[in-house]
Amino acid sequence: MSISKAQTIDVHAHVVLEETLGAAGDYGPELSHEAQPLFRVGSYELRGVKYRGSPFMDIDLRLAAMTKVGIDYQVLSPNPLTYFHFIEAQQAQQFCRVHNDALAQKIASHADRLGAFAALPMQDIGFAIEEAQRAVGQLGFLGVYIGTDFGMSLNDPRMDPFYEAIVALDVPLFIHPAPAAIDGPAGDANLMQFDLDIIVGFAASETIAVCTLIYGGVLGRHPGLDICVSHGGGATGYAYGRMALAAQKRPWAGAELRAEGAFDALLHRLWFDVHVHSDEALELLKKSVNHRRLVFGTNFAGWDQQQHDVRAEAAPYTSNALALLRASP
Repeated sequence: MSISKAQTIDVHAHVVLEETLGAAGDYGPELSHEAQPLFRVGSYELRGVKYRGSPFMDIDLRLAAMTKVGIDYQVLSPNPLTYFHFIEAQQAQQFCRVHNDALAQKIASHADRLGAFAALPMQDIGFAIEEAQRAVGQLGFLGVYIGTDFGMSLNDPRMDPFYEAIVALDVPLFIHPAPAAIDGPAGDANLMQFDLDIIVGFAASETIAVCTLIYGGVLGRHPGLDICVSHGGGATGYAYGRMALAAQKRPWAGAELRAEGAFDALLHRLWFDVHVHSDEALELLKKSVNHRRLVFGTNFAGWDQQQHDVRAEAAPYTSNALALLRASP
C-alpha cells in the first residue's frame, strides 16, 4: 500500500524518539521510569505517561495499533513538549537535526504506512528554512511542524521569508500548540491545574493563531501557503461569528478585510484536523470553514485518542488529506 492508495489517513500523530533523548543538552529531553514514568523537558516534568514500550516510541506497536483501529497511513509529527522554540538557537538546531534524522530512519522501512513532518527551530528563521529544505528535499518529509508561540507573532514580517520557503517547497505547514511554560513564557496561572494548559490552553492558542493568520495578512501575502491548524482551530467554529464581525467593524481592519466575503474567503483557505471530540463541535466547525480542507487526526496513543475503529469517520476526509499532502492519485 502507498499513501495514494490509503483509505484512511491520520495527520495528527506525535512521536517520541529514543535517539533524541539528551539531544538538547541540559534541557533534555530525559525519560526515566522509577515509581512512574517521568518525561523531563527543561524544568517541565510530565508524569505518568508511558512513552517507552508504547506506540509513541515503538514502531511495531504503532503499526499494530493503527491496524487495530483502521488507520492505513499516518504522518508522524514532533511531540509538542519538545519543540524547544525558546531555548538557545544552537541547541534547538542540534535537537531538530537529530530528531528529523532519527525520524527519517525510523520510518524508512515503513514508507507504505508512515510519513513525517519536520521539527524546526523557529527562534532562528534562517536555520528553520534550511532545515525545512533539508527535511523535505533530502529526507522526503511531507511537511513541517511548528508551535503557536516562539517569541514572535505568526504575522511578524520576519516570518515572511519562512512562509515563502514553505510555498517554494510545496508542502503544508502544520501548527499545533505546546503547553504553556515548557521552555517559554508562562500562561495564565490557572492553566497550571487540572491540565487546563492542554484542555483549554491549546484551544485558546489555536483560535488566536487562526485570527492572527487572517487579520495579520499572512494568507493575503502568501496565497500559495497551506496551513493546517490542530483540533479544529480551537474555538474557531464557536467564535466564527464574532471573528467575522470584528473583520468588518474593528478599527484595525483594513478595506481588504472589510470587503464583503473577505473574511470567509481567507478562513476557507485554512486547513483543520477534525480531532474535536464531539459531533456537535464538528458540525459547528463545518458550518464555518471549508469542508474540503478538513482532515482526520487522532493524537494517536495520546490520552484523547479515539479507542474504536475509525474507518467510517476517517474515510470521508481521505481525499482532502491526499490533496494537503500533495499525494493525490
